[in-house]
Amino acid sequence: MEPNGEEPNYDHVTKIMTEFQQHLIERANHYLGYPANHDCSHYVALSPLLQFNLNNVGDAFKESDHGLHSKKFERGVLDWFAQLWEIEKDEYWGYVTNGGTEGNLHGLLLGRELLPNGVLYASKETHYSIFKIAKMYRMDCETIATLANGEMDYSDLGDKLLINKNRPAIINVNVGTTFKGAVDDLDLVIQSLEDCGFSENRFYIHCDAAMSGLIVPFLSQVPKKYTFKKPIGSLSFSGHKFLGCPMPCGVQITRKRYIGTLSKSIEYIATLDTTISGSRSGHLSIFLWYILNIKGHKGLQQDVEKCIKNARYLKYRLEEAGISSMLNEMSICVVFERPPDQDFIHHWQLQYFKNMAHVVVMPHVTVEMLDNFLHDFIWKRKIWYRCGKLQPPCLAEDIGVSNCVCLVHGKKKEPLYHINA
Repeated sequence: MEPNGEEPNYDHVTKIMTEFQQHLIERANHYLGYPANHDCSHYVALSPLLQFNLNNVGDAFKESDHGLHSKKFERGVLDWFAQLWEIEKDEYWGYVTNGGTEGNLHGLLLGRELLPNGVLYASKETHYSIFKIAKMYRMDCETIATLANGEMDYSDLGDKLLINKNRPAIINVNVGTTFKGAVDDLDLVIQSLEDCGFSENRFYIHCDAAMSGLIVPFLSQVPKKYTFKKPIGSLSFSGHKFLGCPMPCGVQITRKRYIGTLSKSIEYIATLDTTISGSRSGHLSIFLWYILNIKGHKGLQQDVEKCIKNARYLKYRLEEAGISSMLNEMSICVVFERPPDQDFIHHWQLQYFKNMAHVVVMPHVTVEMLDNFLHDFIWKRKIWYRCGKLQPPCLAEDIGVSNCVCLVHGKKKEPLYHINA
């Protein structure tokens, strides 16, 4: 839609913006497949700040001559996450990024600079940005097999570590894989390194917690697994996913002693160049600081519990209807058979991969939304598979035999429909 290059027409612009807002409302009501929380109404209170061009250029811990910034809010956000991930205030360094990929870029750059001859190890269900970064940095990369639930195969990791035992290891650990929401076991990764003879000075672990970095810490039944008390080098998180920041953003935390490998003084901005991007939005730090304060630990705990409960509800309803599905213990990603109808996928904005699709049960997803989706899905399945020419896909290899209820593996040969025509 090309802007009008002639005389200003405010009525025309207002009409277009109003129509677009109505379109967004409709799309948000059917937004189930992507990992973003659309409960963004909290941030409207910050709209007066949009009249200022805020730029947190350079290092978050060093002021610059650029007076319009929000670095004190940024440092507050970083302190909050440092406490969550158990690293002392004088031992960490970090910054608010433009998204999860930038956090991965920074974390793996640190790993490469500290261990220049290192080999990168990442599971095949790792976010695509990791493999893109390996190519950008020209790092040798080993792809690790995964289990049916999407978690790293630690036996395969061990085998490949031994093949490259003479070179340091840089390992990407997933705290919530993109599609299945699987959480790699940090303790087993560290144990594999130790069993293969890697001392702590010969490995670097980056934790990609974009998906579940604010879910796992608030699961009361799960022991603290992701913490800087263990030998990890960096951890990144996405703020537009579970927190629902209206613009892509994230947080990158590492150990303060590592950042000297990247730090360079830039005279004309009177600060240090330690980040991937130079100019960084100052509004993002305020948005994150604001939501963390109005939610607090209690509010975030409630959001996590609600999402876990609703994800289990969806899994139960799919199972009840005779539909192959899977839900990992620490996940809000419900994986199920891919619908054969592209219009249906587009309507509900489902992500899909091979024979699978998924719903990500974020805080904006209500039981009513799930019921509407289930009603539509179950009813459409009766149409898609009515004649018998088309059968639901077998997901035994994708999510495990125990989760597959296709005609070969399922006990239920006829789905149970509880929807009135």
